[in-house]
Amino acid sequence: MIGRITGTLIEKQPPTICVDVNGVGYDIDVPMSTYYDLGDVNSRISLFTHLTVREDAHVLYGFGNASERAAFRTLIKVSGIGARTALSILSGLSVQDLANAIQQQDAGLLTTVPGIGKKTAERLLLELRGKFSADSAIAASLPEQAHNERSDILNALLALGYNNTEASKALKALPDDVSVSDGIRLALQSLSKR
Repeated sequence: MIGRITGTLIEKQPPTICVDVNGVGYDIDVPMSTYYDLGDVNSRISLFTHLTVREDAHVLYGFGNASERAAFRTLIKVSGIGARTALSILSGLSVQDLANAIQQQDAGLLTTVPGIGKKTAERLLLELRGKFSADSAIAASLPEQAHNERSDILNALLALGYNNTEASKALKALPDDVSVSDGIRLALQSLSKR
């Protein structure tokens, strides 16, 4: 519903910030990795967001990039992992470190995050195997526009029901300068041949 917010940062009280968008202040909970990258109060910021609607509240979560938001959305699908725990995981580990821990089935790395015990770490590793890869971040080294286009293609493939591993492999095979629509079409063609 609310996918991105751009406005003026008017308040910072970890983990919550307030962003003024044309006179409306949005309280947004962010992982500490995003919090530390924000500018000072009164600076202009842009965040990828995820809106959670509960019986007692509507809560908006913000992320510095699309890969963090995608990781958050993947984490909250795991039974027993709520939004607060997912924010805690993303505050303690980068998306790349989280993906590596899942691929290598390294429960020890996950237990370094406050609030994640051995059983929770093992459940995360089990449920996220094959759904989360190091390629989900697709390369922070890509230019911003190329990164956003790659993220859009990846998100489209995930929304169509492909898992992260399948989508990431299809994404790697695409030319560097492909547009979003052509990228989705080419990725779907390669996935249908498998």
